[in-house]
Amino acid sequence: MMKTLHVLATVVAGLLGTAAAAEPDAEGFTSVFNGRDLSGWIGATQSCEVENGVLYSKPNAAGNLMLPKPYADFILKFDFVLTPNGNNGVMVRMKSVEGGGTLNGMELQILDDGGDPYKKLADYQYNGSIYGVAPAKRGFLKPVGEWNTEEVRAIGSRITVVLNGTVIVDQDLLQIQKTLDGRAHPCLHNAQGYLGFMAHHSRVGFRNIRIKEIVKNASGISVSMPH
Repeated sequence: MMKTLHVLATVVAGLLGTAAAAEPDAEGFTSVFNGRDLSGWIGATQSCEVENGVLYSKPNAAGNLMLPKPYADFILKFDFVLTPNGNNGVMVRMKSVEGGGTLNGMELQILDDGGDPYKKLADYQYNGSIYGVAPAKRGFLKPVGEWNTEEVRAIGSRITVVLNGTVIVDQDLLQIQKTLDGRAHPCLHNAQGYLGFMAHHSRVGFRNIRIKEIVKNASGISVSMPH
């Protein structure tokens, strides 16, 4: 009961922080990171910190830093920078704020592909991949220490990842007959869920985090909506 009350209080605090968020820009994207602190974020806030306008995951911590409301269809844009062996992930349509992507939604990998621990991974484990489900095209990640630009589109059953201007994943989840890692992924087809980043005991930086929600009008055409 106490844990439930704590989670509810955290969500309410996050929503209050979101209420003061910036107005949408000319393209309909709303900034969800103010560059100063973690206002408007919930979950494992202790796993992250803000330095010089950049949101960093801490190298000695892990957990999900999430936005306080569920999202269905959306376009998410952000910049990220890796340190050696950096490991993080975009958590999409999670049924809960806590937990791993394999069981609760999906994880889009953010990884230093050239790091010594990661040179012999399965294709579906490398940067940009829908972890365990769909491999990303490789060769478009910038060197450690340089900023990357990523766009994640989750529109219906199609998940698209654009890295530094190149589409590296474009997967219709309805076409998945069997997951590549052989695991169940029971929440892969969630219609909506929580969205955020998953820290994995490494320092990864994020900035310019913006989102645009997409809804369908009466004619079934996808249109953006105010955040």
